[in-house]
Amino acid sequence: MIYNDEISTLADLPRVQAHQFPDARALIFKDNALTYLQLDLQSNRVANALLAQGVEAQSRVGLLAKDSLHSYEILFACSKINAVLVPINWRLAAPEISYILRDANIEVLFVGSEFHRLIESIKDELDGIKTFIALEKSEYNWLTYDTWWQQHSDVQPDVAIQPNDVAVQIYTSGTTGRPKGVQLGHYSFFAIAKEFVQQGKSWIGWNAKDKSLITLPSFHIGGLWWAIRGLASGAENILLETFDAIEVLFAIEKYHITKTCMVPAMIQVLLSEPQCKKTDFSSLKYIVYGGSPIAESLLRKAIATFACNFVQIYGMTETGNCAVCLPADAHTSTNPNRLKSSGKPFPGVSVAILDQEGKDVPLGKVGEICIKSPANMIGYWKLAEATANTLVDGWIHTGDAGYFDEEGYIYICDRVKDMICYAGENVYPAEIENVLYEHPAVAEVAVIGVPDQDFGETVKAIIVLKPGMKATALDIISSVRGKIADFKLPRSVEFTQSLPRTPSGKLQKGKLREKYWQGYQRHVN
Repeated sequence: MIYNDEISTLADLPRVQAHQFPDARALIFKDNALTYLQLDLQSNRVANALLAQGVEAQSRVGLLAKDSLHSYEILFACSKINAVLVPINWRLAAPEISYILRDANIEVLFVGSEFHRLIESIKDELDGIKTFIALEKSEYNWLTYDTWWQQHSDVQPDVAIQPNDVAVQIYTSGTTGRPKGVQLGHYSFFAIAKEFVQQGKSWIGWNAKDKSLITLPSFHIGGLWWAIRGLASGAENILLETFDAIEVLFAIEKYHITKTCMVPAMIQVLLSEPQCKKTDFSSLKYIVYGGSPIAESLLRKAIATFACNFVQIYGMTETGNCAVCLPADAHTSTNPNRLKSSGKPFPGVSVAILDQEGKDVPLGKVGEICIKSPANMIGYWKLAEATANTLVDGWIHTGDAGYFDEEGYIYICDRVKDMICYAGENVYPAEIENVLYEHPAVAEVAVIGVPDQDFGETVKAIIVLKPGMKATALDIISSVRGKIADFKLPRSVEFTQSLPRTPSGKLQKGKLREKYWQGYQRHVN
């Protein structure tokens, strides 16, 4: 990875790169481009406009919009005044978005045109938000982005920023039914690259000649991290509003993309698109994938089709994105188990496999994967107890179960927690169960993940009805639609007389999952 010791915060990045690559295109979106100099100056104007709006250091600024050039102008503007950007998953339902906006104490909210009506419908719940800014013209009495910043200076604000200051707050689905705000410091985006340089190692050969395709949304750490890595390298970064197979294939050929990052479900969709067979992939050097395990058959098909280097990454928002990597050369190993591995820790990262008492387990034995990384989160926003349970003595307890082999490779085989991974989206059963219990006919409910060829896992609800009550699967699914994001909706519903429990009454989800996962080597898909 490229690391420039002049860049220790997100605020430094556009300023330093504007000096080094002033006329190079930093970001391209729908054939519109910002050079590195323009990105620096424009983010200065937005930063000064936010200061004039009364935004103070470490105040939270919200962004609810599909990705565009504005997304990164706002990101760097916030960093330059030491404010915290809260990018919001626009796939969520209105009640979920309302909760995040209130929980984060958002003061200024930028809103994309598709979400104006949604925000207006919940505006009465958002009395903490002082200013609403429409990224495009709005029918409501809001400020409009393009006129709002124009009167302000393009001189960088004189605001002190430290690497340990919170830069972004990204919400993850909650194990207890509420999303948690993961606070990431500026250091999170540069710490691993620094370790690579200090140890004299390289990763995927980032350089200023790269053409990087950003397919993942910036409300996910994977998308934001990938964009920052490209910008920190002086690369040309092509930005998509949302993932679309045809647009991805078109962009690869048009812009001669050299590097991109995707979740396995995206790779699956690309390979299923007829246009894929006609696309010229000769410029591609690397595809980095992660976010969920990948089927070996899918990976081998992708390697044959795209004919480039493949690299797997493993981590989570709490670890500042990736912490473990299966490098390109491991994908050509003669070891038949190698492609089932997640890889080895990045430089500067330590991984431990611990038992329930917090002790290291022997090689080959399964335990919880715990990660100590220089990019680890600062903590959860306003959740001291949850932070203490997850971040223990500098170690992130991932909730994933796995083991080391004799060569130090890490294998993930199950989850300590009940998280479902649907097409790269983390879905927590408790969140869905809480909403399903609102149905008047539901007495008990258990939500589990079941294997799916296209999406990895899908959500299944297993329900015990109240005596004398009736409901259909359609009734159940319809009752939660609009209350949670569509990707969290149960794709199937099963009715049963009782749920398996321990003598103490604890639900045994492992038993519920067994019949659906028979024949699978791992209980993650």
